[in-house]
Order: sequence, then C-alpha cells, then structure tokens
Amino acid sequence: MKHILTIIFFLYSILASGQQFLQTSPAAQRWVDSTFKHLSKNEKIAQLMVVRLSERKGTEVAFYDKEVAEDLKKYNIGSVCLFQGKSTQHAAILNKLQSQARTPLLVTVDGETGLGMRFSDVTPFPNQLTLGAISDASLAYKLGSAIGEQCKRMGIQVDYAPVVDINNNPDNPVINFRSLGEDKYKVALFAGQIMKGMQDKGVMACLKHFPGHGDVAVDSHLDLPVINKTMPQLEELELYPFRQLIQQGVGSVMVAHLYIPTIDTIRNQATSLSRINVSGLLRSELGFKGLTFTDALEMKGVTKFYPQGEASVQSLIAGNDMLCLPGDVETSIKAIRKARREHRLTWAEIDEKVKKVLLAKYNLGLNKKIIIDTTRLAAGLNSQVTILKREIYQQAITLVRQTDPSVLPLTPGKKVAYVGIGITEPNHFAKQLQQTYGAECFYLGYKSDTTQARAILNSLRGKQYDAIILGLHQYQRYPANNFGISAGALQLLQQIQQIPNTLSLAFGNPYALKNFAGARNLIAAYEDDEVMQEVAVNVLKGITPTQGKLPVTVSPEYVYGSGIKTDFNLPTVAPELVGLDSNKLNQIDSLANNAIAKGAVPGCVILVAKNGKIAFHRAYGHLEYNKKEPITLETVYDLASVTKISATTMAVMKLFEEGKLDLQKTLGDYLPEVKGSDKAPLTIKDILLHQAGLIAFITFYKETMDEATGKPKPGIYSSVANSRYPFRVGEDMYLRRDWADTLSKRIIQSKLGPANTYVYSDNDFIYLGKVVAQISGLPLDEYVRSTFYLPLGMRTTTFKPREHLPLNSIAPTEYEPFFRNQLVRGDVHDPGAALFGGVAGHAGLFSNAYDLAKLYQLLLNGGELNGVRLFKKETIYFFTAYHSNISRRGLGFDKPEKDNATRKTPYPTLSASEATFGHTGFTGTCVWADPKSDLLFIFLSNRVNPRVNNKLMEMNVRGSIQEVVYQSIIKPTAKILNTTNKLANSQLKTSKVKKPRSRS
Repeated sequence: MKHILTIIFFLYSILASGQQFLQTSPAAQRWVDSTFKHLSKNEKIAQLMVVRLSERKGTEVAFYDKEVAEDLKKYNIGSVCLFQGKSTQHAAILNKLQSQARTPLLVTVDGETGLGMRFSDVTPFPNQLTLGAISDASLAYKLGSAIGEQCKRMGIQVDYAPVVDINNNPDNPVINFRSLGEDKYKVALFAGQIMKGMQDKGVMACLKHFPGHGDVAVDSHLDLPVINKTMPQLEELELYPFRQLIQQGVGSVMVAHLYIPTIDTIRNQATSLSRINVSGLLRSELGFKGLTFTDALEMKGVTKFYPQGEASVQSLIAGNDMLCLPGDVETSIKAIRKARREHRLTWAEIDEKVKKVLLAKYNLGLNKKIIIDTTRLAAGLNSQVTILKREIYQQAITLVRQTDPSVLPLTPGKKVAYVGIGITEPNHFAKQLQQTYGAECFYLGYKSDTTQARAILNSLRGKQYDAIILGLHQYQRYPANNFGISAGALQLLQQIQQIPNTLSLAFGNPYALKNFAGARNLIAAYEDDEVMQEVAVNVLKGITPTQGKLPVTVSPEYVYGSGIKTDFNLPTVAPELVGLDSNKLNQIDSLANNAIAKGAVPGCVILVAKNGKIAFHRAYGHLEYNKKEPITLETVYDLASVTKISATTMAVMKLFEEGKLDLQKTLGDYLPEVKGSDKAPLTIKDILLHQAGLIAFITFYKETMDEATGKPKPGIYSSVANSRYPFRVGEDMYLRRDWADTLSKRIIQSKLGPANTYVYSDNDFIYLGKVVAQISGLPLDEYVRSTFYLPLGMRTTTFKPREHLPLNSIAPTEYEPFFRNQLVRGDVHDPGAALFGGVAGHAGLFSNAYDLAKLYQLLLNGGELNGVRLFKKETIYFFTAYHSNISRRGLGFDKPEKDNATRKTPYPTLSASEATFGHTGFTGTCVWADPKSDLLFIFLSNRVNPRVNNKLMEMNVRGSIQEVVYQSIIKPTAKILNTTNKLANSQLKTSKVKKPRSRS
C-alpha cells in the first residue's frame, strides 16, 4: 500500500508541474525497464551525456560523425547536439547513427531562432529581441509552433530555447539580442508562448540560462561571470520568468555557468555545478520536475576551475540530469565512477537520472525508430520562415521618434537621397528606394576614409532634398567596440541626422540606437535582411503602419516602451479640425481628476473621436490607489458587459448578414443542448432584446464553494493546469473540465420568467455566444478575433489577455474576497465568465481605448474602415435601431432612454441623439457611438478596484463627461466651416489619410 501511495504521489508531482514528457503509463514503464536493464554501468553514465556532432572551424564545418559513432558503439551515449552544417548532412548522419544506436539517441539543437540558427541551408527566424518589440504574444506561439515543426521534420526532440534571460545590461556580451527584452512580464509571456508552441508539436522546450544570464559583462564562453545580487533582487527579476514557465509545464531547463555568491558562497562555483542552485533553488524551491541540461561543459567559465571530467562529476552532484558537451566521454565516465567509489555519488542517484531520461525519450517518441525523410528537406524546413518573418517584422518595426511629419509617409515624386552606412554598394533597401523614389544614393563602408565621408556630406548640403534617408547596415550584433561602427562612419551619421527632413533607420541590434542621440526622425529596424528592408520601404510609403515598441532601454533618450504608432485607421487631429472646442473639452480633466480624488475610480482613459478622427485621448490616475503604476493610453481594461456588443453582437450581426442566422428562429434550432427544455422555444430576437424571460444571472461560483469554510470544494479546482483542469479561473485556480456541463445544466434548469418582459440578463448572451460557436464552428473568442479584431489591427482586443499581453499592461480589477480571494488581474472580473474559462458571451473581452475605437468607427462609417469592410450599412442600421416597445434596447445594443428630455438623469446623457448606440460595463466602462453627430465616446476604468463601489454611478461621471463632449461641438457658421475645411484639407493632403464619408 505504501509503495502504491508513493507511486501515486510521484505521478501527481509530475502532472502537477505539467511535465507532459515525464508522464508514465504501463507501456512507458515496460519500455523504460526493458531498456534500462540492458545498460552496463558505463552505458548508464553515457546515457546522461550530450556530445557535439559538428562545429565551425574557420570557414569550414567539421563533422564528428565518426567520433560519435565510436562513442555510440563503445559507450552507448544518450544524446547528440546539432550545430553547423547543412540539413541534408545532418539528416544523413542522424539516420545512420539512429540505426546503429542500441538505445535511441536523444537529438538536441541549440536553435533559438529555429534551425536556421545552425543550418546553412535554412533561413533563421527573427532574433528574440525583435520578437520582444511586438505587442501580441500570439505571434510568439506561432513562432514556437513553426520551430517545433522544423524540429519534428528533422528528427530533433529537444531545442535549447527559448531564452528567458532578462537583458538588463546593454553591454551584455553573450545574451543581448538573444533576449526578449528587459521587462519580466513580457519575457515570461512571450517565452511561455514560444514554449507552448514547441511543446504542442511534441518538441521539448528548454528554458535558459537558469537562474538568469541577462545582467553580466563577461562571456561565460571565456570566463566565469559574477552576478552580485541579493536573493530578493533575483526573485524580483531574474527568477520571475523561470517560475512562471515552470508552473506552465516546461519540459527542461538549461543551467548557466554563473558565479552568484548570494546563492552559493563556494568561491568560483558555477551555478551549473552548485547543488544549492540546482537541487535547492531550481528543484526544491521552484518545484521543477523536468530534465536539467548543463550549459556546455567545454566553456571556459567551467573548465577554468574544473577540468574536464571533474566538471561532469560536479554537475551530477549538483542534481543535473544531462551533461552538455562534456568533452572526452571516456575521461568523464572514469571521473564519475571514481566519484562513486569516493561516495560523492551513488548508483541509485545515477539510476534515477537514467530512468528519467529514458522516460522522456519514450514520451518524445523514441520508443520507435526515427527516420528522417530527406526529400526536399531544406525546402520543407524553410516553408514557413519568410511568411512568419514578415509578419513579425511588420509588427516589430518601431518609429522611435518623429520630428518632421513630412518624412513619413514619404510619397513618391519627392526628391530623395539615401545614405547607406556600413555598405559600399547598393543593397536591397537602396535598390527599392531607387525604384520607388529615384533616390540618389551614397555609400560609406566602415573602412572608408574621411575624404569620402566629407564628399557625401557636401553633396547632401549642396542640394535641396525633400527627404534624406539614412540607413545603418551590417554592424555587429554584439556591443563590443560600438558594434564595429567606425569613428568615421559614426561622425558622418551624427552630422547627417541633424539635417532637417532626415529619417534614420538602424537595421540591427536596437542597442545601437545610442549612436543616434538627438536624431530628428528615427526607426528601429531590428534585422538587416531583405524582408525587413522591404517592410521598411512599405513603412516609408505608408503601406505598413509602425506598431512596435522598444523592448529595451537604450539610453535616457530612448527608453523601454518607446514607439509611435502610425496606424492611419484613426488619425489624431486638433479638436477644432473636426468641429470641437478644445477649451471646452479640457473641462474633462477636472471631472476625471475629481472622480479619482473622490474614490470613484483609481484612474481612467477617455477617448473622443469625431468625423473618423481622434480629437481627445487622455489617461488619468493610476492602476490602483497606491499610485505605483500610472495609467497610459495603452492600458488594457476588462470591458465587462461591453463584451456583449463588442464581441457577441458583432458576431450575431455577421452571421445574420451572411444568412447563417435567422433572428426569428429559436435556441432549439441552433443548440442541441436545450432541446426538450423550456429554453428551446426562445427566439434569437427576444434574447437580443433581453425579453425572452431568462433570469438576470446565476451565481455559478457558489456551487463550487464550501459554505462553511468559504473555500473551494475539494476536486473542483486544481492549483495547476493539466488536461483534467484546463480552465484558468484565477491565479493558481484551474477548473475541472467537466464542470462546463454543470454550468450549462444550471442555465437550462433556471426558472423562466414571463415573455415580453424586459429583464437585462447575462444568460441571454451566454446563450448567444454558444449559438455563434455552434454556427461558426469556432469558439467565440477565436471567431471574433479572426473576423473582426485582427483585420482591423486591434491587437489588444482579446479574451484571455494573459495569453496575448504582458500582465503589467492590464489594469487590475477587484481584490475579490468571496470567490477567488485574490487581486484579479488579467483574468475576467465576472465570476460566471471566469468559470467559462474566461470566454463567455456576456463578459471576458479586454481592450485599450484606441483599439476599441476602431471597431465603433467602422460602424459609424457604415461598416468600413480604411479599406476593410466587415458589414453592410443596412445591417448596422437595423441592429442599432430601437426594436422594443417595452425597453430602450436595440438588437444587442443599448440605446438612450426614449424619454431623456424629461428625465432627471438622462441616459447615457441628455444630448445623445436617438440614433446613438453603445453599452456600459460593470467594471466602469462604456462606449457610445452617435451617427447623427459622427461622434464616438469611450470611457474605460477599473472602478471596482480594490472593492466594488457605486460612486462612479452616483456621481454620474461617465454621463457628465459625455455631455461635456456634446457641449464642445462648435455650431457651424460659414466662416468657421470655410476655415475648418481648409485646415482639414491641408492636413489630409499632408498625411494622405482617406477622408471618411459623412454619416450626417
């Protein structure tokens, strides 16, 4: 019995840490036991070794297939690591080695940017620092998935990626551009998505370099870096992404060669060789149950203090499983056996590691022979690279500064000069500039003399150009010697960028932007290949908007998060250009600040758009009353019931327009689960109008809680996610999969009220969300994201924002005392929507104000925005009109009260026309669009933080601010109209923004 309990506990601990590659089964256990019993003592040790298959020597690549084959024959080594060479060369060698292996080889690769990082016939994916400049982590998942597919195609089971080191030292000589950036939340989020993408393809990810290699000034390939940080400092920053991804179930971790005295005081003890670090910090404190790989034991950060053989011994004593590149296999085996005789190691410890490695091999598919298909191998490995690379580049390229509006967008026909620094002849970028603008081009290599630099400068000053494009190319990726940029090149760069109408672009590591101090106009283009150069030209032409943000702080001038969006969907203009009085609009400041001072909200974002242009967009206050984190225009909010119109109603409209949904049909016509119940006859139209008889809401969460203790009932929630508990409800709270059936039953069993009675109900829209999923074949969140948000570039508008956005960009809602007992941040505030896994028809959507404005401006425009058409105008008019004799409702949309003129407190405000449509949200949000005035008003807040209070409603904050907006509308006179039209036409001519059609 005790033995059985031990096994159960072991299995639970593995599942609890999410280790899909260490799950056992009777078949797995049989294979492991059978394989293990045939291993000699030397072979057991060799199973823990990862040997090198190739390396670059000068300009040539040396393969060690003969040496590896000998080690395989003599010692039955466990693993190989792929480095340089062609994919076809590696494939042929691997097929041969696997056929010879008595125990299948675990094939690994050091491929952070995919196999192109190593294979000469495969194009690399973008560097991680480039990925760190984008805002949407879903691309990180696509990248991880694509890398996983490459590895599977190539017979590789483990990729030493992603890098989760937080690069907070600009002079880092070993991590730098390999990091996702300096923000721990973004590093954890994006690395987590890369990891999930790889592991969903059955390839084991490997976090590196534990416990964090980002703040070093020494390359561990050359010496042992020292990090003098306290444990609280490490916990606060370096360890954060490791802790997060261990909880999410990463398969393996690579341990770095660092000397961190606060972890282990033994002088020059590398963390990879430290028992306190590996067995203590990583395994005991962080709870990691997966495989650990050492960083390469041939690196001088280790060999300087521990010669080959002894480094392998110390690594195993520390608690590592796999010894990467231990040097001579025989030497290491002898040293390990000697350590066992000296009782520094035991066979039991070695056996445990071997069985663990064999179990991972089984779960990675190595119980079957792996044969790599070499047919069109390189083409297959390259198949996704360019498409995905372009998508990442388009979202990453960053407009860091713009002083001269005329240089972006840059229309053809202007006189343009191009200066390419770092090149001596036309590259792809220069050729495109010549084709597009007839640009006059100048080049200065890093070995060019000052005479040539002077000649270029004199030529530029001697002619009148509408724009000068300055490109910095082919500089080194690491910061040593200022990235290899010569003094002459630097001097020319600094002189040119001060000339008016000069636009500078840095094609490479963004840390090199430190050389562009005081630049008038500056773009960070993170890579220097033809794809990025094409994206950059499209940015110049105004075809591709800039969306990226600097992932690191370069200098006090260029800090983390810098980046100007040039999204032409909703241009920002002075209020007077769209007929609004800026002095009156400024009254909003006092109303917003008063609401904050009186505790109605800790902060808010307010956006006003008129005639298709943003005239007012300001942020106030902080995310919480502690005033630690200020609100920005980018802050993402839980929209609460604004979800009803921004997701569910939009989906219903689209399906209706496509003829897939009939409003006169019933729930029973679309949802099999309600057939035979009293919910089956309810019509879709009545449900949209909240007059089908469904009760307002059901407190689903109470059924999951113990009334006596106020705590969750055993078995309903898990503290970690796994296949049985997949639905995130809150931090360390994952709901049992089958509970979704219980939620559906409770709605079906709920009491039905009288028809033709207005009862505002969440259950109405829960059902509508289910109808959308049933008809479309996609979950509600996936349908609206692909159909509406992504086509409009609404990157922050999403359900389950923790999968897409850094946590520190999301406003927290309530410190919830009755259900989750935690501060809710990045999880939906509504308890019912939380139990539906964060996706429900009535709540769960998050967004910032700017992205949300795009959706409603599209509706104001009659269904089209900047060339993207999603609706017919007739559909919009139909759904946004009044449709009920017993309420103010439209179809899904809320509307102004019909008797506003006589109400003490008009809703939403007195001046809103009868054509206005929108909604409010419980968390303190609203969106109102008025076609009559072509006016859009958005107010986003988290008024429920830290506790729910009603001051926002009692003070009528939203309505009062909205009324100020209406009162700011300038009544037109002939003189004003003439002046406004001239200003507007002048701005449109400059910006080349298409003037939207009037809706008046």
